[in-house]
Amino acid sequence: MAGTSWVSVSMPYVCPRSSGEAEAWAEEAASQGGVGTQVLREVTEVAASPEVAERLRIALDTPVVVRRRLMLLDGRPVELTDSCYPASLARGTALGEARKIRGGAVSLLADLGYRPGRVSEDVYTRQPTDAERSALHLTDRDWVLGLTRILSTAEGMPIELSVMTMVPQGRRLRYELTVE
Repeated sequence: MAGTSWVSVSMPYVCPRSSGEAEAWAEEAASQGGVGTQVLREVTEVAASPEVAERLRIALDTPVVVRRRLMLLDGRPVELTDSCYPASLARGTALGEARKIRGGAVSLLADLGYRPGRVSEDVYTRQPTDAERSALHLTDRDWVLGLTRILSTAEGMPIELSVMTMVPQGRRLRYELTVE
């Protein structure tokens, strides 16, 4: 992304994908002339932290499944993404397994009866942790662009909390909303 302008739109990431459709990240990278891949770093079940519990509207220490991924563009690390799901939803599904999910997590959630209907995103910048700096190959002077997304059903039930830590160089986030 260095030296280029990268426009990222959230909509493909929050809508279920059709069978056989490319995953959102691979499709976005290809539209920019690159190859987008990801490495599943970890799938684990942990007790919800205060922030996770508040955002998923569950009790503190309620079990959540966390899927941690490293997103690569043309083999270069550009983003760390941690997605959390209430264990009551994820346990016993592909969300709780350390493998790629065919069609993606959002499509699986829809198949399970939890179709996304609302999205809330917070965008911010901050200094990276040492671990983030190492994983994303950042210098001591680099900052990161953060995006925290809560995906809920139309009825308002939170089903996914994703925290993305991105290399900011050349990145632009675009929001296109439909008001009915």
